[in-house]
Amino acid sequence: MRYYPRTQLAVELANALQGKLAFSDAPNGLFLAAPRRTGKSTFLQSDLSPELARRQVVVVYVDLWADQKRDPGSLIAEAVGRALLQQLGVVAKATKSAGLESITVGGLKIDTSKIGRVDGITLADALRALVDAAKQPVALIIDEAQHALTSEAGESAMAALKSARDQLNRPDHIRLMLVMSGSDRDKLLRLVNTNAAPFYGSQIQRMPELGPDFIAHIAGLIANQRPDLGDINQATLYQAFVFFGQRPQFFMDALGQVLSPLATHDGRFEDALLAQATERQRGDEAQMESDYTALKPLEQAVLWRMLEQGTRFRPYDAEALLFYADKTGEKITVAKAQKALEGLRAHQPSLIWKSARSEYAVEDAAMLRWYAQRVAAGTWPPLGPQLDWLED
Repeated sequence: MRYYPRTQLAVELANALQGKLAFSDAPNGLFLAAPRRTGKSTFLQSDLSPELARRQVVVVYVDLWADQKRDPGSLIAEAVGRALLQQLGVVAKATKSAGLESITVGGLKIDTSKIGRVDGITLADALRALVDAAKQPVALIIDEAQHALTSEAGESAMAALKSARDQLNRPDHIRLMLVMSGSDRDKLLRLVNTNAAPFYGSQIQRMPELGPDFIAHIAGLIANQRPDLGDINQATLYQAFVFFGQRPQFFMDALGQVLSPLATHDGRFEDALLAQATERQRGDEAQMESDYTALKPLEQAVLWRMLEQGTRFRPYDAEALLFYADKTGEKITVAKAQKALEGLRAHQPSLIWKSARSEYAVEDAAMLRWYAQRVAAGTWPPLGPQLDWLED
């Protein structure tokens, strides 16, 4: 698939980050939420980053989801360290080749391999050194930023970024731009929604998903390559795109299948695509139902409570324990609830997310949408086979 640029959105967000919009809080941090596989990371790397670079901003991008075995705090520090080495260029290379362990920038002695560690300079100092070395503003883009909250080092990194922002920025002079993206708004909220949150007071914004303009672009490509198809029904294409969760990869894969010379469907390709999208949606929902009904009764109750409460979920308070007891017909202790939570985390794939502060949330935001749809339709909870679970 040819890349679909979102140039205007990139321009608008870059203006906001630079403080050019009168009523935007983006200079204090831009927090973007969008479901997985809807084009968020592609936009950040292929649209927003080049637009900022065009404006003489040094862009540092790090994806905390790329290597989940690594501590997110280390990933952020290493990304800043690599950017600092690139800016220092010849000086840094000469230092390395001479076998020296550190370089000096603005009076700071820096070992880029120890940024953010106990025996190294702070992440805030490293960012200040990066801005000084570049002699240009710096934009730090952290994709799947909510993953930083899963470790103490990650939480410390977020606090250090807030400190660096406060040190480097003035209302009329933005030197450090922070962009935090996440595939789950509820998890990303934990960076901004309490007094203890590092970016308390900032707002989470929903990143616009691809829509009719994207479908028009795809329809144009199809028309150029397959003029024999005649007029293309863009409304049906868009409906199929929505059923695919507005996820371009799944949509384009299915489109390739129905347009293939080997396709066996009868009638218009748009209808065949819509049928595939409907089947995919049913399959996704069936998988979530299967995952839920296969859980032990207490695990179901805990997950139900989490889906219902969202960011207000407290696993062990009196109301939660009463809820679990009501759904299972048994008296539930804190120890039993804790065991159920661990079971949900151990599920493959994991059904819940846990922060370093022992906050819990549903792992896949799609399950929240599935739950809301079933509640609205009056079909919650799903009823599976009755299994006699033996408690260990």
